[in-house]
Amino acid sequence: MCGFIGFTGTTANNARLIENMCERIIHRGPDDGGRYIDDGITLGFRRLSILDLSCPSQPWTSKDGRFALVFNGEIYNYISLRDELKALGHTFTTNCDTEVVLEGFVEWGRALIPRLRGMFAIAVWDKEERTIFCARDPFGIKPLYYTVADGDFIFGSEIKAMLEHPKITMRVNPRALRPYLSFQYSSTPETFFDGIYKLPPAHTLTFRDGTVSLERYWDVDFDEDESRTLDDFTDELEHDVRESVKLHRQSDVPVGSFLSGGVDSSYITACLMPEHTFSVGFGEAKFNETEHAEHLSELLGVEHHTKIITAEECFDAFPQIQYHMDEPQANPSSVPLWFLAKLTREYVTVVLSGEGADEIWGGYEWYDDTPALRKYKRIPSPIRRAAAKAVKHLPYFKGHDMIVRGGGTPEDYFIGQAFVFSDREAKRVLADKYKDAPTPFDITRPVYDKVKDKDELTKKQYLDISLWLPGDILLKADKMSMAHSLELRVPYLDRIVMASAQRIPSRFRVNENGTKYVLRRAANRSLPDEWATRPKMGFPVPIKNWLREDRFYELVKAEFTAPHASEFFNVDELLHILDEHRSGKANNQRRIWVVYTFLVWYRQFFIEYKRKPLE
Repeated sequence: MCGFIGFTGTTANNARLIENMCERIIHRGPDDGGRYIDDGITLGFRRLSILDLSCPSQPWTSKDGRFALVFNGEIYNYISLRDELKALGHTFTTNCDTEVVLEGFVEWGRALIPRLRGMFAIAVWDKEERTIFCARDPFGIKPLYYTVADGDFIFGSEIKAMLEHPKITMRVNPRALRPYLSFQYSSTPETFFDGIYKLPPAHTLTFRDGTVSLERYWDVDFDEDESRTLDDFTDELEHDVRESVKLHRQSDVPVGSFLSGGVDSSYITACLMPEHTFSVGFGEAKFNETEHAEHLSELLGVEHHTKIITAEECFDAFPQIQYHMDEPQANPSSVPLWFLAKLTREYVTVVLSGEGADEIWGGYEWYDDTPALRKYKRIPSPIRRAAAKAVKHLPYFKGHDMIVRGGGTPEDYFIGQAFVFSDREAKRVLADKYKDAPTPFDITRPVYDKVKDKDELTKKQYLDISLWLPGDILLKADKMSMAHSLELRVPYLDRIVMASAQRIPSRFRVNENGTKYVLRRAANRSLPDEWATRPKMGFPVPIKNWLREDRFYELVKAEFTAPHASEFFNVDELLHILDEHRSGKANNQRRIWVVYTFLVWYRQFFIEYKRKPLE
């Protein structure tokens, strides 16, 4: 696991600039570093040693000197690819996946990318064609950002390193804030930095003659196979998950496992059987699953490590958390994840985690119908659709949301697992300059258009895989783990696992027995009922209670009334939301947190961030 940074063109001091940029991401690779400077290209790299610890640091160049490569991630099928390349006449001097990626690119060019099984962000400079080729893994596990500034292409694993480049002008993207208030994360290929973009998952990028072109190489294809039984799918899921875990444990350094009280991480742990497991929680019972993790670890004979986090620790760490995120990210679970990664790194360098199970097998509560909604859906669908259309734009009343959801069209109400401010509420708190931006439904519409013929459950899963998973879940997993030089691996998000998961009929994913039903059946072969069937708890954080305490209320209020806050928000409206929550008249914790997060992020990058000198 590593980090890279690069740019075309020249500056006053390319060598010093690339060192400054690499220093910004040294947390991604504290073990070693390297640089490559040639006519028209400068590449920098930081390495966290995982496989073949004697392997030289990147950047790597091909034997003929034509290609220079930087690569962040892990390729789990690199051994079989290496054997295939050997049969084609390629020779290898190391046992690391980086050499396989480079030789594979020499042999197959961009056709290499769909062959890779793993998590990756890749950039290759072609000295002969004077082009840069980039690629990102199918799910978006590893990040890759880019921009074109004054004709130069600047790219890297983290935005903070790119900002060192003197040709980048730092401005807040005026189109990013409005949808963020609803989604709680940056939900489009644009970032919060005007002109800087994310390479979308499952895409390649080519920069040639000053022009960027993108191409998609893979997509999820939910195509249900009705010829097979529930037992068939359970058997296949168990085989695929165990094989994926086996591949993901490849490492020359210790490997551990995150472990909560839920089925996802518990199943990974049971398949892996690591020496160490890790969990964190809070002092309040409703916000602490650590006892479940401790119990399972005891049953499995694994050494477990736990930390109980205080509110003071969370608020103290929050500016650092947002700095490492690069963009404002208001999922409260980022906070405990920061501390979980920090704890884990004291014992291991690689950790397996359960991200992705909910999205690919249907695990979220939003995917299931409540008993009342199931009863309502007995009404003929044309009547329900007409009722939903009629009330959609009416003010809220009791039963409003059930009628809209009961219309059977997620396109009308579902933007993903987070929905903080409605668009109407967002416009009320925003300054005028930031109101002219895409609405949440502007962003979800083209995603839904790709699955028009699918059922409700599949539409929701596809939307979450496309937006929520890379924009929220995987972003915080990468940034919080790499902030502590910890490699986090996600065995569920494997292209072979997904290939079988997308064939499972909806009725085996979610039914009257609960969510991600087929996964729970498979897990139950390795786990007691208590863990296989436990309802999803997530990573709850007691923000609601904290914001009603004077010290934290005052801390947030100070941020809401800071001079820069009025540039973005109607401060009176913010204070009304904050005071309404403090008094107990409303639960505004999510609204407060999403605004507070943005303002803390803004302070980190637009007030405190300073470029390093090039002398």
